[in-house]
Amino acid sequence: MFDFLQQIAAALRIPASFVIIEFIGTMAFAVSGIRLASSKRFDWFGALIVGMATAVGGGTIRDLMLGVSPFWLTNKIYIICCIVSLLWVVIFGKVLIHQKNTWFIFDTVGLALFNVIGIEKTLQMGFPLWTAITMGCITGAAGGVIRDILINEVPLIFRKEIYAMACIAGGVVYVTCYKAFGMSAELNALFSSMVVIAVRVLAVKYQWHLPVLKGDESKDEEG
Repeated sequence: MFDFLQQIAAALRIPASFVIIEFIGTMAFAVSGIRLASSKRFDWFGALIVGMATAVGGGTIRDLMLGVSPFWLTNKIYIICCIVSLLWVVIFGKVLIHQKNTWFIFDTVGLALFNVIGIEKTLQMGFPLWTAITMGCITGAAGGVIRDILINEVPLIFRKEIYAMACIAGGVVYVTCYKAFGMSAELNALFSSMVVIAVRVLAVKYQWHLPVLKGDESKDEEG
């Protein structure tokens, strides 16, 4: 088992401990995508596609921007994770539907975990700290953008709710722990994930949001 994790870690250019984080994040995001697809009454195949896009979309964009092969093309374990997530939603679907905050929990966990994966991989490849924060944000948030487009919703990242800014806050904490305090990657990931989750939860609870641009409503109506 350890050798298996080491092989994946070497291919992804991240510590072996982060492979477990990535598996958990993959399943969390896949479940969030499949859960939303079920609310739109997608069939199993359509829901799986939405779940996969949510789980691997951000990482794919990150890898293409970093100039490496998308991570999920070199190992079938990620597809398996998405299929398991679909089966989990199918089996426990009624419970998930009755729990109104289920989607929010899985989406927030996936956001936090994928953010630290993107940051660590970028740092391991020798890119600057600001690039790592940017790639972390893309890894965490871009999959959700693809998911929302596929289910015909305005992407959450473009609405009033704090989403990408939570990733940026977590990214700043990660690189600060890494550069200023020389902490281990695991501790960096822990503190960063806690910040992302805390910011996301508090933003929803207290309705924090960024200022909204306001256009000329009268002209919009005339157009």
